[in-house]
Amino acid sequence: MRSEPFVPKDSAQEMEKLRATAFDPAHQELREWRAKLAARPTNPAVAAHFVRLCIDKYRNESDPRYLGRAQAALAPWWNAGEAPAEILVLRATIKQSLHEFTNALADLDAAIRLDGRNPQAWLTKATILTVLGDYKDARRACLPLAQLAPGLIAVTAAASVTSLNGEAERSCNLLKNALNGSTSASASERIWALNVLAETYERLGRNAEAETFFKSAMALGKRDPYLLGAYSDLLLDMGRPQEVVELLKNETRADGLLLRLALAEAAITPRPALCQTHITELQARFEAGHLRGDFVHQREEARFQLRLLHDPKEALRLAQANWLAQHEPADVRILHEAAVAAGDSQADQLALDFIHNNRLEDIALK
Repeated sequence: MRSEPFVPKDSAQEMEKLRATAFDPAHQELREWRAKLAARPTNPAVAAHFVRLCIDKYRNESDPRYLGRAQAALAPWWNAGEAPAEILVLRATIKQSLHEFTNALADLDAAIRLDGRNPQAWLTKATILTVLGDYKDARRACLPLAQLAPGLIAVTAAASVTSLNGEAERSCNLLKNALNGSTSASASERIWALNVLAETYERLGRNAEAETFFKSAMALGKRDPYLLGAYSDLLLDMGRPQEVVELLKNETRADGLLLRLALAEAAITPRPALCQTHITELQARFEAGHLRGDFVHQREEARFQLRLLHDPKEALRLAQANWLAQHEPADVRILHEAAVAAGDSQADQLALDFIHNNRLEDIALK
């Protein structure tokens, strides 16, 4: 049953702070290129530029509408067997965001056949293979980046793989050296590297170092939803929910960030007044996603069911469905935790086997 909409008791109650866009240069650029695309809808260079802008906005604001606009812009090539390499890479990037990993890899392989020196194709391929837990092929995909991409990008890509495959400490040392020597790297590149360092140290149980790197990334001043979520997870594991509430109180648009806000609120005694509202809103969002056939957030929903609705069997069902699609450390963790809570040792063995076979170092999974 769908939940009733929330009605504030006081007209002055602040529900959410909206980001202004009317005078945002990035928003203005997006409008300009949208007009150019409307005039030349089959021009691949114009379409590619507009799609890149949309993908950046999607990643920065966690607003799926931008992903829809990006896909619409690629309509002339979306189902085409042949397309320019740049278009294929962008098509793969959108499919990656929709968790259509097999189709995304097929597009990337086609792009590489057309242009084997396209660094974004190799980088996206390495990223997807890492998400799938295919570390051997992910390492191979990283090799061309040493010649094709700036130093920090290549090292971060390699470290993000090896840190999950039995070489966490060595990966951190290499990445720290690369960061220190990459003074010209962009803020986005540095945030990515710092985030990989922070998450790796967190898995090693070295929370103070992890927090230092998370804070260094935050200090760069670029809004990054993934970074906000990862840092919030560390704070939650460290038993500091009030700091998560302060960090995310205006970040309720993205399902993943709203989930972490609700988890933090539920850990505070007495619970803040908005906690139940946020739980109800999350449930409504997940139900709406089911109606749309959107199952991208199964990991988050499994965590929601386990920690906020206290339904380990449903959490395990979702975690197992999610496991069919992706094998990141967070996927391993929710599968393990839900299986233990549900008393299903067979399901838990999937997580334990993955940890053993890939030498995944993660103190949360000991």
